[in-house]
Amino acid sequence: MGYVPTFTYQAAVCHAPQFAPRSYRHFTVSPLTGAMGADVEGIDLSSASDAAIAELEQALTDHIALMIRGQENLTPPAQIAFARRLGHVGIWPYAKAMEGYPEITELIQEPGDKYAFGGTWHSDSCSFEHPPKYTMLHCVACPPVGGDTGFANQYLAWERLDPALKAELEHRRAIASGRLGYMTAASDAEVQSHTATPVSFRPEELLEVAHPVARTHPVTGRKALYVNSSYTLCLEGESQKQSLPLLRRLWEHAITPEFTCRLRWSRGALAIWDNRCCLHYAHSDYPGYRRHMRRIVVEGERPV
Repeated sequence: MGYVPTFTYQAAVCHAPQFAPRSYRHFTVSPLTGAMGADVEGIDLSSASDAAIAELEQALTDHIALMIRGQENLTPPAQIAFARRLGHVGIWPYAKAMEGYPEITELIQEPGDKYAFGGTWHSDSCSFEHPPKYTMLHCVACPPVGGDTGFANQYLAWERLDPALKAELEHRRAIASGRLGYMTAASDAEVQSHTATPVSFRPEELLEVAHPVARTHPVTGRKALYVNSSYTLCLEGESQKQSLPLLRRLWEHAITPEFTCRLRWSRGALAIWDNRCCLHYAHSDYPGYRRHMRRIVVEGERPV
């Protein structure tokens, strides 16, 4: 009796900078996977020169997400000062800010929590008219194992789409909505009662904006898929019901394992990533342990 195959093979892919990392004067870079991501060592973010910061931003452009080790002495004011060297620091209003530092959101998971803040694949605040270009997390405490942050390269996601589908989507836009992300999290009693970092959201603050399905990165000029299940409500001109079959196909494709990496946390490390060309996901695999991050976002441009 015959059968119908239920899988397809993934063709080999890679992100070229992972195999030819630049040499930097002020730190060392170690790529993590063929898709994206790198460990950075040898830089002190609280005292780095302008030349070192320029090199770091080049490494971020190349590798999309960086884990910068050895920042145990980075104070909240120093983290804010570092973020300001990369652009205008945004205020994120939907979770409690760190006392005395409105620029910092403290993301805390206590040992008894069930849900991790950021535990869905997404690009930060893409329902904003000007979503953040960079997000950074400074690790105050992390479990001995687990609690990684996963990333998916959306340059690869766009480039590996079927050519006919790319042609169909290249000039389309999708509606990103706070209704899916912030409002759903804020109204879910089960989630709110089992997390130490609840989201707060008032209905009058509902955000909806149309962004391109494939956005063009302002530095590299490359297109990246820019839809995700946390915020993309529908394709422009369609209802959610009409859009969901195609969107679900895109969401599944976007997190193909060959497009991904995981950054492993250590106390004092700081991760920074480019929201314009990747998705990320907070893994919740450490019940009984505490995880404490200090988060800052750097404002970006309107996607085109």
